[in-house]
Amino acid sequence: MKQKRIVAITALLGLLAAGSCPAQSVYSYSADASGTANALVTDSKTGLTWQRCSAGQSFAAGTCSGTANTYTHEEALAYAKTQTGWRLPSVKELSSLVDTGFIGPAINSTAFPATPSFFAWTSSPYASDPTSAWVVLFAEGSVSTSNRSSPAHVRLVR
Repeated sequence: MKQKRIVAITALLGLLAAGSCPAQSVYSYSADASGTANALVTDSKTGLTWQRCSAGQSFAAGTCSGTANTYTHEEALAYAKTQTGWRLPSVKELSSLVDTGFIGPAINSTAFPATPSFFAWTSSPYASDPTSAWVVLFAEGSVSTSNRSSPAHVRLVR
């Protein structure tokens, strides 16, 4: 039992030292002011630029409004291909948005307002089961797999 705890603590310390801990500071994000109505957010830690709202929502007056669309995994991949310059994030990229300092959803609500507390698709397939892919559950900030035919939200990255 003691050895398992040491391994778990060592693994956690390794994640923290490598900067892989998912919690983000509000200061690592900056909104784009290039005439896109601040609909983009850049993460200075990863260098990634994100759409501020989930697909189906629009950004205005400092928040995302409307209903976020849900897609199957194949629909999500197809949708991303129609958005020039954007793509579905990998599981590592999307999970970098998780901030456990926020609850329901576990994401920085200033940078990403009105994020649904539901699953969001990643581009990462689940190697052990070709009928599944990785998702991030923003209700609690967990990473899991889901059947590719299940509905989930989409947030694009570049």
